[in-house]
Amino acid sequence: MAAITSVIKYEGDNSTFIWKHPCEDFNTSSQLIVHESQEAIFFLNGQALDLFGPGRHTLETENIPILRHLINIPTGGESAFHCEIYFINKTEQMAIRWGTDSKVQYVEPTYKFPLSIGASGEMSLCVDDSRKLLVKLVGTERVLDRQQLTTYFRSILMAKVKTYIAQAMRTNAINIFEIDENLETFSADIQQRLIPDFLDYGVQLKRFYVTTVVKPDGDPQYEKFKELHFRQYADIAEAKLKQQTDVIHAQTEAQKVVIDSQAQATKRMQEGYTYQQERGFDVAQDAAKNEGAGQFSSMGIGLGMMAGVGGTVGGMVGGAVSDAFAGITTQPQATANRFCDQCGAELTPGAAFCDECGAPQATPDTCAKCGFKFIKPGKFCPKCGAKREG
Repeated sequence: MAAITSVIKYEGDNSTFIWKHPCEDFNTSSQLIVHESQEAIFFLNGQALDLFGPGRHTLETENIPILRHLINIPTGGESAFHCEIYFINKTEQMAIRWGTDSKVQYVEPTYKFPLSIGASGEMSLCVDDSRKLLVKLVGTERVLDRQQLTTYFRSILMAKVKTYIAQAMRTNAINIFEIDENLETFSADIQQRLIPDFLDYGVQLKRFYVTTVVKPDGDPQYEKFKELHFRQYADIAEAKLKQQTDVIHAQTEAQKVVIDSQAQATKRMQEGYTYQQERGFDVAQDAAKNEGAGQFSSMGIGLGMMAGVGGTVGGMVGGAVSDAFAGITTQPQATANRFCDQCGAELTPGAAFCDECGAPQATPDTCAKCGFKFIKPGKFCPKCGAKREG
């Protein structure tokens, strides 16, 4: 007959999900000790009866109401009964590795070409429904540790996760060439899809991470689209860099002009002349180089330009030329002949009466000096400034 025990407690390690106590015969007054983050399930004849939470529990018929209807315990005596106790560790088991056993086939959502990838990562699990996990997955096993649980769920992962990876890539339009920067969103999407599959066995998928995506490097089609994808960013970066370089170059040239202008202004100030005078020197030098500089007309034009800019040399030489040509420019022009309105005889220029008939003449309508035809009365010719007669 099996030994009768009085204290029942967990004796496994923290990496174990479910642990069955080795003793199966307990007194009705035995003490059951359940630690924090644990639960204990009482089995009788293979049937799960009661679930105990953290604390100390006395195994009596009063504490196990269902038991009173199943066994007959003599009043006032201590009787042993055949039963089983399973301890369930409800702590979160982290860093459980997972990975696809084959490539995931799908159509890349951005460039629309067929692609095969693999994926792997880590997940963390904890028991959500102790009774469901025992009944559906553990059965009569004495221990369920992390390795066994991962083995049990491997087929589920392989059947589900590959489908969910393809769905997540398509739903979120994740570019294969940018997937590394979207792993957090990618992982969260797949986790939400896997949670119901784990809960069906009483296990909660607390965390799920995709840490590695195996891409088909070396595949010609993949490499072609990879080059196309990164080339567009390179072209944009190159254009922006050229634009920045052109702006810097333009700013540099403008600054050079400003510096040169300031230096020239300082030089003129130190040497005692102005910009206008400097331009007069340049004009004089250009006129001296002109093949027609020896001609009076060309000289007059060049020196007149110097006089116009107001330079010192231009003013001096321009004045001399003006004096030299004064006789030419001030010679009176031939006056137009006038005739008497009464007898038709030719009148003396500026005469108020006819020399032949003595008839008075109207106010002269042309200038006696330059021949300008007057439009309205006045004292001086509006063209040459000569005093009008009559």
